Amino acid sequence: MANGYFKSAKNNEICYFDIFFRQMPDDGQFAIFAGLESILSFVENLHFSVEDIDFLRKQELFSEEFLKFLSEFKFSGEIYALDEGEVIFPNEPLLCIKATSVEAQLLETFLLLSINHQSLIATKANRIVRAAKGRSIFEFGSRRAHGASAAIEGARAAIIGGCKASSCTLAAKLYDIVLCGTMAHSWVQMFENEYTAFCEYLKTYPQNPTLLIDTYNIHSGIKNAIKVFKHFGIKEGAVRLDSGDLVKLSKEIRRKLDYAGLKKCKIIVSNSLDETSIKALLKAPIDGFGVGERLITASNNPIFGCVYKLVATEQNGVIYPKIKISEDPAKTIIPHFKKLYRIYDKNTGKALYDKLCVYDEKLNSKLKSKELLKLVFKDGKRKESPKNLSQMQNYAKEQISTLSPKILGAKQKYEVKLSSKLQKIKNSLKENHS
Repeated sequence: MANGYFKSAKNNEICYFDIFFRQMPDDGQFAIFAGLESILSFVENLHFSVEDIDFLRKQELFSEEFLKFLSEFKFSGEIYALDEGEVIFPNEPLLCIKATSVEAQLLETFLLLSINHQSLIATKANRIVRAAKGRSIFEFGSRRAHGASAAIEGARAAIIGGCKASSCTLAAKLYDIVLCGTMAHSWVQMFENEYTAFCEYLKTYPQNPTLLIDTYNIHSGIKNAIKVFKHFGIKEGAVRLDSGDLVKLSKEIRRKLDYAGLKKCKIIVSNSLDETSIKALLKAPIDGFGVGERLITASNNPIFGCVYKLVATEQNGVIYPKIKISEDPAKTIIPHFKKLYRIYDKNTGKALYDKLCVYDEKLNSKLKSKELLKLVFKDGKRKESPKNLSQMQNYAKEQISTLSPKILGAKQKYEVKLSSKLQKIKNSLKENHS
């Protein structure tokens, strides 16, 4: 595609591409935007090495002029985007790329895979976190992730979505994530008995240890854990359950811990958990949940579905809207270079709806609003310093708090409205192409 544009009369024409999604995963009420930092880092450093050019030349698909262009390539366009952690809805632009046709085409795949994956995991993580009603969620998914990058970027997205910590050490190093983890069943198996295994573990990790108590028998496991905690003077450790009737067993374990004077000792559970199974565990005395495979793969609905569509072109400083029409009305795009606003109730501060306008429109000054799309990349570099994950997590939490109880309770759909000017342009383009 890029080579084709390069050789055509359209090679230097400025284009506007929107990235958006059409449907909520799991029929949710909102999603969480994630993946922008990965995109900005990629675009800022995108280049083609001598080895890259040699490989492309061997395909016998590309002209030498195009290969020379790639060897000197640096993205010179503009990127408009939402803040990471923003609450997002279908059919509104998450990113807008303004660049020549060749440049814009080269970015498509990486931009889509970054947003599709990380927004999917951040959204799934947030549903799980909200289901836990304030109890801690630990991301335990690396071993079930679809490859190394999915584990690392998935852990990052899970933190944006609200997880407290991750067991992925490399993600913790790269993104300053709080690390978490417990012993494996194999540790217990390696020693002559469970009590000895627990003792040896506490010799190495005496600070807030978590003991896995279901390698052999949960009843003897909790008995040995209490015995070892008392022997080492541990007051604030934890035990983890990874199997069985988690409600029944956690109640029994809580009673035994309290009777032993270990009221500060916590109970952590795991075992293929997600938002649905966690809701069923809320009446149990469980302090935290280790969530793995169903989070890191978003197993209920593992496709986010962002698309990359041309919405406008520019010639001699004039922007011309473009539309894609489909027999399926849901696939007809919203044309033009746009602004996106969130409109709030002046009294409650709750978000009322989002509004899409043509880029040169002015919003009614009487409305309480926030412009969501910001210029984040220009002249070959990002416009702002990267935020840390804690800031993104807090931002997501703040934005969710602006949604009304009816939206959060799935009793009402959040609206994304088009300005009358934008609606007229869309209708006119549909009529012209019908």
